[in-house]
Amino acid sequence: METTALVAPVTALEFLQDEFLLTGEGPVLTVYSLQPHPKASASLSVLQHYRIHGIRPRHPTAVPAQSSTTGSCEKRNDELTSTSGSFFYDLAVFGGKAVRLVRLHVDFQTREHVHLEVMGPLMELQDWALDVHWLPGDKHLLLCVAVAHNSALLLDINTKKVLVQRSCLEGCLLYSALLLVHESWADTVLIGGTVFNQLVLWKPGGGDEKSEHKAPVERRLLGHSGVIFSISYLQEKGWLASASDDRSVRLWGVGALGGPGGKCGDLNPTCLRVLYGHQARVFSVHLSSGKVFSAGEDGACLVWDWAGGGKVIRTLKGHRAGGVRALAVSEGTGDEERWVATGGADGGVRLWRVEGNGEKKETTEEAVTEKLTDLKFPGQGLPKVVCIAGGESENAGWTQSRFVVCTDQGLVYQYSAGQWEIVWQGTSEFQSYCVMESTTIRVKDSTAKVSLCAVGNLSGSIQVFPMSQPQSGILLTGGSGKIHSLIWQEAKESLYLLASGAEGLVYRWCIKVEMDESCSITVGVNPLPPFFLPPCAKRWLTAAVLLHSTSQGLLWVCGDRRGSLLLFQEEGKFQQKFGDDKNMNEGLVADGTQTVKEGRVAEGRDGTGIGRGEPKIKELKDQTLHSLSCLFGVHGKQGVTSVCEHQGLLYSTGRDGCVRVFRVCPTPRGKPEEKVPESLQLEVLRVQRACKGMEWLERVLFLETGIPVEDKEEEELRGEFENHYRTKSPNVKEGLVEGSFEREEEKTENKGREARFVILGFHAVQFVVWDPVRQEKLLAVPCGGGHRSWSLWPSNKGVWPGYGALVFIKQGAVLTSQPPGEEPSWAGRAGRTGGWGLREGVHGKGIGCVCRLGRIRGIGNQIQSKSSGNMTDSEEDSWEIVVTGGEDTSLTVLAINPDSGSIKVLSVITDHISSVRTITSITHPEGGSGNQTQSLHALLVSAGGRAQMQCYRLLVTWDTQRQIPSCQVIQVASHRLDDQWERRRNRHKTVKMDPETRYMCVVAVDETPGSVLLAVACSDGALRFFSVSEVKRQIDLLWETFYHQRCVLSVATCSLEDSQGNRYTLLCSAATDGKIAVWNLTEPSFLSTDSSSCTLTPPIPCLLIPAHQSGVNSLAVWRENVGQHEDRCLVTVAGGGDDGQLTVSTIRVQYPEEGKTGGSRGSSQMSEPPALNQMSLDLHSQSNTLLAHAAPLTDLKLLSPGLLVTTSSDQRVCLWKFSSAGINHREAVYSHVADAAGLAVWEGEMMVQQEEDDKRKTGFESELEIAKVGQKGGPTSLRMRCETGGRFNEDKETADEAKRGEPDEVESGSGHHVGSTSDEKQAEARGWVLVCGQGLQLLRVKNAEMETARGGAGQHKEDHRVKVTLQEKST
Repeated sequence: METTALVAPVTALEFLQDEFLLTGEGPVLTVYSLQPHPKASASLSVLQHYRIHGIRPRHPTAVPAQSSTTGSCEKRNDELTSTSGSFFYDLAVFGGKAVRLVRLHVDFQTREHVHLEVMGPLMELQDWALDVHWLPGDKHLLLCVAVAHNSALLLDINTKKVLVQRSCLEGCLLYSALLLVHESWADTVLIGGTVFNQLVLWKPGGGDEKSEHKAPVERRLLGHSGVIFSISYLQEKGWLASASDDRSVRLWGVGALGGPGGKCGDLNPTCLRVLYGHQARVFSVHLSSGKVFSAGEDGACLVWDWAGGGKVIRTLKGHRAGGVRALAVSEGTGDEERWVATGGADGGVRLWRVEGNGEKKETTEEAVTEKLTDLKFPGQGLPKVVCIAGGESENAGWTQSRFVVCTDQGLVYQYSAGQWEIVWQGTSEFQSYCVMESTTIRVKDSTAKVSLCAVGNLSGSIQVFPMSQPQSGILLTGGSGKIHSLIWQEAKESLYLLASGAEGLVYRWCIKVEMDESCSITVGVNPLPPFFLPPCAKRWLTAAVLLHSTSQGLLWVCGDRRGSLLLFQEEGKFQQKFGDDKNMNEGLVADGTQTVKEGRVAEGRDGTGIGRGEPKIKELKDQTLHSLSCLFGVHGKQGVTSVCEHQGLLYSTGRDGCVRVFRVCPTPRGKPEEKVPESLQLEVLRVQRACKGMEWLERVLFLETGIPVEDKEEEELRGEFENHYRTKSPNVKEGLVEGSFEREEEKTENKGREARFVILGFHAVQFVVWDPVRQEKLLAVPCGGGHRSWSLWPSNKGVWPGYGALVFIKQGAVLTSQPPGEEPSWAGRAGRTGGWGLREGVHGKGIGCVCRLGRIRGIGNQIQSKSSGNMTDSEEDSWEIVVTGGEDTSLTVLAINPDSGSIKVLSVITDHISSVRTITSITHPEGGSGNQTQSLHALLVSAGGRAQMQCYRLLVTWDTQRQIPSCQVIQVASHRLDDQWERRRNRHKTVKMDPETRYMCVVAVDETPGSVLLAVACSDGALRFFSVSEVKRQIDLLWETFYHQRCVLSVATCSLEDSQGNRYTLLCSAATDGKIAVWNLTEPSFLSTDSSSCTLTPPIPCLLIPAHQSGVNSLAVWRENVGQHEDRCLVTVAGGGDDGQLTVSTIRVQYPEEGKTGGSRGSSQMSEPPALNQMSLDLHSQSNTLLAHAAPLTDLKLLSPGLLVTTSSDQRVCLWKFSSAGINHREAVYSHVADAAGLAVWEGEMMVQQEEDDKRKTGFESELEIAKVGQKGGPTSLRMRCETGGRFNEDKETADEAKRGEPDEVESGSGHHVGSTSDEKQAEARGWVLVCGQGLQLLRVKNAEMETARGGAGQHKEDHRVKVTLQEKST
């Protein structure tokens, strides 16, 4: 087995002269080129089963250009240096007890061609290495190594021997160490952080090197109340920083350390500052000029200003739960900006830009209010509403933005170029209350743009006027009552104004703006039929969007204050007439036009805003539009805040903390023969929650279409890198290839596909822009919370550009988050706290379960071979789609490329309120044949804590534009056991079900059209059966049994079929008592999905198998035939438990005699009820391996017939071969994933020299063959299905095989055999194993013949290591 993809905590980071960033993830060393734009350039596994904890580069000027460390590589390196003009860095990579030398080759001219080369074997020490430092010198490559038991080694790289080993007199265990090396071993100073919360300083090279006496402690620093995790020293100041388990960072004045003679600093070092700001343990600290950088378990990297009182001046937060495990800061001089890199427990790598000492004072978190700018509003009255008036140009910057403010005195002010001026003064009716909205419209037949403002009052009057010529305004009337809200809606060349008045009427007008030769503006208005809102308590409109539909006319989707979503439809008889323009829009309006020029105001006598054409007014009132569809109160009682449309889908936000993705679809008809006029309705596809505590959502903004978020960040970084390095490296090539896309093709392809979006809303006292996929804040402004008027720049087109500025009203003042006369800086323009992602992280906490859906193949990709250690920019065309569930209560849909090792996050689902324990799926590939599958439809069921179950429909397709898969999530149903209890009125008088009930395992037992039967193992001792109906969109509890009387840990199912076509269903369940219960569910009543008729008595097990001494964590079930006996078969049950034991039990199944069958035929309808079940079960044999793992066995899966895969918290993945002779261990590999909790296995491709094999489907456990009824009504035979953990595999039994007595072959989803009889095909079978825990690791499994043939060379390469020993002293 070999690793092809890995996601693990990033534990080491190192910059190389602002040109490269080195990262350590598990044993893998990755190089990111930082110029001209950041990208992964090379990757190589260097430490075998050790995890990289540090990377120490040797300065390239200290390395001769024509030398090599080993003789075997000398000739090749010389040729490389002389012919290609490259230079190299020597890197000392260490972690655990291992140290290895790696050479980084870089092309001298382009600096883009990077190559990693391992120099020599892995050197294993006798103690854990905490720090490594190069000893200067060109003749010998020497390393100083600090080890965990407070000792130091002088290691010779060439001889792999320890020249000197010196221990400290204080022989305690160290958690951290720092080596300060000047020129020789005698000058070396070691600072260690002990388990006794102390810092000890001593000299390894002090005294006689040949002396066996231990070195004394020179200085001791006391003060921490926890162990010390990290140490940093700033030589120019003589300061030392330490990060501790006590959540503090301490800054010490120690004086000069190291240097010539090995100085030990001041005799009495003092603690200068104690910095408290982290909410958890602090793992890393770094000192630089003027700043202290610290990172910890709370996921934050804090930037401290030690000269300004030790305050936090910036918080860098971009990783998911789990914390920051590595920190690196680039070398900078003076006031230059520095790069900061953080590596998280989620496997992500983030890059940040922090300004130097000469910067303007940065402020975040506690001091962030200092950055707010008061615009010094001087007007009369208090400002009530603020808007940003768009500039004349679409690309107008922040400095060109104009702010419009309306006061409680009926005055409208405009802020532009640093000055306030009065734009419009209303009458007394506009005092004390007003609503205002502004927009920008393009003038007809012109390129000019005009900003329009609409102001409403208590009496139903609405003033609409252009900001540049307010005297050209028009007064409209929307009823006789209060104007609750005003909404502008653009539609191609038209502009609509909606005013929500009294009694649920929403008045509408179509606005047109014209400009004559003298630049005089004319406003034309045409009334439209009003909307009528359904009766409710809070009956006014809060959001509206116009849909462009040619077949259904014009559709309006609106949201009201009651939290309902409404659908309105306009008929085609209303036509719009503005002079000679009959096709201003496909919008449908009534006859009659009102034009106002140079201040003339016309007002209808009946409050419709029409000064003439009273018959038309009456006609409009008679044609009030009622809603076609209403989703009442979907956003709660606090109301809908926004509705928008993007790529054929609708998005709504509310104050319930949810974003709802929905669509307009035809109403399903009752019967096909009924002739009912086609109607429309709203259908919610998905509900996306924001972060915890963020309940007040305002709207969503979409990431730019066609540009993945990683590419978008790369574009932003690219410009900055080019500007940054243009002054430093004028010879760097600036020619960059930029992709371009056809907009029309893009719109057509992305139609109806959910887009990536960010959520705008209020979190406590902050205005927040939240990324739900990355689970991070992109912008945070302390505005004081909701219930205030605000506007965000830039606000055009509903797209989030990656930066923004907020203007809002707080305590009678108009404030902005960015000074109006100052464009956002590059770092400020990012506006985000998340930095730029060089690598996207997955779950920050542990991953408890994983499920594979299938494989997606791309279209039109050119596969390029990948050289060893190098990454290419081109994407391979094959991706594995998996879903993971974690302790962070989220589900993540991932696409994994097995060839390149790249991993893409397709979607993050955050509907669970507790940890996700189990996932199952039923997948149907579509859109292609064989491996050329271009889409997957999967029904996904997840369950976990708080007895919660969620069901989704996933549609995974190939995005030809981005060249990666894309995923559409549709929420089908959800269920909680205590839902009914919470709906009871007198629930306080009843006993609630156990709130701590957890769903431990879920498995799909049976599938019928439109519904799925699920068996669920529960922690309260129950085995429950649920039915999932996609049509009804609900999950129903069918029946439950408490037979086990203790926590049920796992379930597995197996479907059998005899020679007569009768089907039988077996279910295996296991609990904490170590016993496996086998249930016979063949009776149709047990498999019925009708919850209303399920009054039967739950069954009892027909067989009980003692298998383990304690809990059984995982089960695998499969079937075997018994030679020529057609009336019986063998069912094998494999279990792994807390006792570390692997047990395989074989059950003999005797089918009922002919004529007394108790099974069910393939047909769903039976004329007579089935006879009593007479199938008998008995234990045939049992084998076990007592110490299969050194820890509890956490998961077990069947890879192929007789081949099992197990994993455990001992971080081993084992292959076991099961036969009648017993269980044989085949192979074991060390997993880089800690706390392994789940497995997903599937068989790979068959590399057979036959054309038919090119059409074979892959992934036998992810695909399900559905039984279909023949055209003539006769039943078709259903292939035997064996399933474990929710993934089905097929097995077909033939008479020929039974006669020959050949072993069974498990059949893939397409029916091609993948089994033991592969000699005749001479095939090379590959399998895949995906391990999840504190990360993910994808392993490729090759067949036994290949491993045997290549085992010698491969094993020799794997064990290419040396034990480092102390060199014997010469006498």
